[in-house]
Amino acid sequence: MTFTDLCLSDEIIRAVTEKGYTEPTKIQAEAIPIILDGHDLLAGSQTGSGKTAGFVLPILHKLSDKSIKGPSSGRPKIRALVLVPTRELAIQVTENIAAYSTHLKLTNMSMIGGVGIKSQIKRLQSRVDILVATPGRLLDHVSQKTIDLSGVQTLVLDEADRMLDMGFLHNIKKIMDLLPVKRQNLMFSATFSPEIKRLAEGFLNNPKLVEATANNATAPLITHRVYPVEATKKRDLLRFLIVNKNWHQVLIFSRTKHGADKLAYFLSKNGVPAEAIHSNKMQNARNRILEEFKTQKLQALVATDIASRGIDISDLSYVVNYDLPNVPEDYVHRIGRTGRAGKEGFAVSLVAKEEIRLLLDIEHKIGQQISEEIIDGFAPENYADFRVISRSKDSKLAPKKKHNFGKVAAQSEVKRTSNNGQSTFAKNKSGTSSASSKKPHSVSGSPSSKPSSSTNKPRNYIKKSNKNG
Repeated sequence: MTFTDLCLSDEIIRAVTEKGYTEPTKIQAEAIPIILDGHDLLAGSQTGSGKTAGFVLPILHKLSDKSIKGPSSGRPKIRALVLVPTRELAIQVTENIAAYSTHLKLTNMSMIGGVGIKSQIKRLQSRVDILVATPGRLLDHVSQKTIDLSGVQTLVLDEADRMLDMGFLHNIKKIMDLLPVKRQNLMFSATFSPEIKRLAEGFLNNPKLVEATANNATAPLITHRVYPVEATKKRDLLRFLIVNKNWHQVLIFSRTKHGADKLAYFLSKNGVPAEAIHSNKMQNARNRILEEFKTQKLQALVATDIASRGIDISDLSYVVNYDLPNVPEDYVHRIGRTGRAGKEGFAVSLVAKEEIRLLLDIEHKIGQQISEEIIDGFAPENYADFRVISRSKDSKLAPKKKHNFGKVAAQSEVKRTSNNGQSTFAKNKSGTSSASSKKPHSVSGSPSSKPSSSTNKPRNYIKKSNKNG
């Protein structure tokens, strides 16, 4: 299938071709015809799958349809409203709209906090066809009576799951009360939780359902890797990995804003150009930092989960979980920054013993066991034993049958790397071993491996000992 087969206008096809795209992704191929037909839509698709174009392209097509007459007098009203959870995502979506509408006579605007409201009020006095906004700033304009939403024909909730996590439900309902009753509603989400379905039932009208990937699926070209580490040695291990493995453009996730600032300062003082981005920083500073990271003036960017939404770098290879997220779904969001558009990506997690249960929850959520690499001098003592004990203490953390534990794990290896960069593999109980390799090695095999009959057994972790040599 090509974009031409989707019955989009020649101007849109031309813009898409200039962007280098020839074939629609799965979510685009399924969602675009539904939107063009005027149906409401509930779409779930993993981050990086092209879901933004999945709603932008058909909206542009409908708004540019010359057979549909606009108002006979006065300035045209806002006809499409896209609500997003973060400023960065608003800017990203706006940039996508501008790129795809380059050959159309349509206008768009981003409305976000962190910048002066006066310039936005002035912009609203001109024509705006598509408005991309964060809920809080949009309601600021509503309270000042500087915006008219009575002409909205299409409402899009992008990253709806994150908006729920951030507590925007009340604001979203207030905004929807201001919109025309007769409109098209589109909900896009990186994950597809029961909470999202309940939200959809409240305002979607007989929606079509599109779930391009399994719930909480990750991109197939992403290699997952865990590095066990003492909590006090995390930042030193991170610097060691970046420098010795020659990682460039590394996106690092910190659980807190203060932690992000401290880590960025440490890296910068130790030879790794880095900056932190989070909600406490002014929008101009955040824009500058993102631009420096995209142009590789910065080697590392330390971000919180909220600030990371909207970071869209096509060639980003490395995402590091310096702190594991408390919610397993956030792991999917985080690593969705890499492995995009058919390119290879690496998702790295630095895991202390205190975070093992968070790791187990993540493995259960994504349906695969993450391979481990031990770096001499950084790994905690008895890490493997502690992980097995943690699983056995809580039955809900026990692996499900569909996961590749048990016999598959018994035939696998744990990679060990010394401080000088040399790699070895410890023998497991079955006595198998492998030659050293620089390529990431999966402990549990590929996600497509067939599960064994003993999947309920705890993982056979390998502990290097003098007895086994």
